[in-house]
Amino acid sequence: MTGARVAARGWGWRYATRHAWAARGLDLDIAPGERILLSGLSGSGKSTLLHALAGVLGGDDEGEQEGSLAVDGIDPRNVRGRAGLVLQDPDTQAIMHRVGDDVAFGCENLGIPREETWRRVSSALALVGLEVSLDRSTSALSGGQKQRLALAGALAMQPGLLLLDEPTANLDPAGVIEVRDAVARVVEATGATLIVVEHRADVWRDVIDREVRLGPTASTTTADFGGTRSAGPETSGSAAEMPYASAPLLEARGLTVARVRGRVVAGPIDLAVMPGEVLGITGANGSGKSTLGRTLAGLLPPAGGAVVASDELRGGAKADPIRWTSAQLLTRIGTVLQSPDHQLLAKTVRDEIEVGPRALQLSEGEIGRRTDDLLERLRLDHLAAAHPHTLSGGEKRRLTVGAMLATRPRVCVLDEPTFGQDPQTWREMVAIMSALAADGIAIVAITHDLGLLHALGAREFRMGVSG
Repeated sequence: MTGARVAARGWGWRYATRHAWAARGLDLDIAPGERILLSGLSGSGKSTLLHALAGVLGGDDEGEQEGSLAVDGIDPRNVRGRAGLVLQDPDTQAIMHRVGDDVAFGCENLGIPREETWRRVSSALALVGLEVSLDRSTSALSGGQKQRLALAGALAMQPGLLLLDEPTANLDPAGVIEVRDAVARVVEATGATLIVVEHRADVWRDVIDREVRLGPTASTTTADFGGTRSAGPETSGSAAEMPYASAPLLEARGLTVARVRGRVVAGPIDLAVMPGEVLGITGANGSGKSTLGRTLAGLLPPAGGAVVASDELRGGAKADPIRWTSAQLLTRIGTVLQSPDHQLLAKTVRDEIEVGPRALQLSEGEIGRRTDDLLERLRLDHLAAAHPHTLSGGEKRRLTVGAMLATRPRVCVLDEPTFGQDPQTWREMVAIMSALAADGIAIVAITHDLGLLHALGAREFRMGVSG
């Protein structure tokens, strides 16, 4: 196996539903075996370029292409098995029901002999540190485990071009190092060309050769790894210092949680969610962070114990949020899931933000005011008419936050709120969350981003690994 050569000349792509180009005027040369960090602001076209190199952007009915893009001198749409792509959202790549079958899927489509396929499956799973049975259900994996599964599936095909779209975004610190080191071993052993999109450049400093930064109209290459996100004075300080009443809005009492009935992943847990406070839920992948978040939000029933809302929060509704109607949840507890695509319902960005307010039957004037304000605050106003599924991962994340905020809930449960954000939009997300807490909103942030918790002065609740 040899590394692939990548070349672009004046390349650009515009989605069929968009007026603006997702990427344009790109000139790029990547030598076989070279390791590239692809950076740029959210929405600058990084994911679009990876999809194009993988040959999955689609035909003329899905968009318009200009200039040329080639892998080993051939249009990527005509190169089969040369590129392995790991997407931002691992759920979109879990195809089969069992772990082993999922990793084997790509190899089987390439016609690789059965014995060799399963040798590669075992090797790829070991490389990414996913130590689970081959018969394990893919739906039972945590978000971070699914991300390692997607990486294993790409590695098993032994591609000459490995394309990684924020492969460590949903991993705990130990998992980040495992995946980075696994990728380093793979490219060192195989000579594969590597292009990785990642806002945390420092993670990949010792792996890559150079950085290519995408701008509005062209790419710029640089060896400088500056610009990684940090919490400056404008985002420091503690939202928990705000003088709100000491009574919690929401409490977990002896709570045990389960993703599926009968399979407890964490507990018992005693926890209070306070008004005006940011509560950070941290822990290793698979420790039950997202499951706890969904249970607190009234989306999963407790496996044991109880979630109890205060009289102030429930406002006449039942004590346990799992027994609330969807309309009651809208104004009381808002949730942003780990995978943005699971929450996108409408045909345009504006319509997406209006879903909740319309369900509450607010006036057209009030719906318009809330929507315009959120579009501007989240830097999505220029995308108001775009289809949500054509947005970048970072833009989708901001959109789901906006859709949640449109109904003005008293408690906000955010699963990986800074996923896919560049340094600028990361700071803007911190500012939004800080302002919410200052208004007395209770925020539960499920995250591996300890910088976020530091910037917000959050109280940390660390989950242990379930036995």
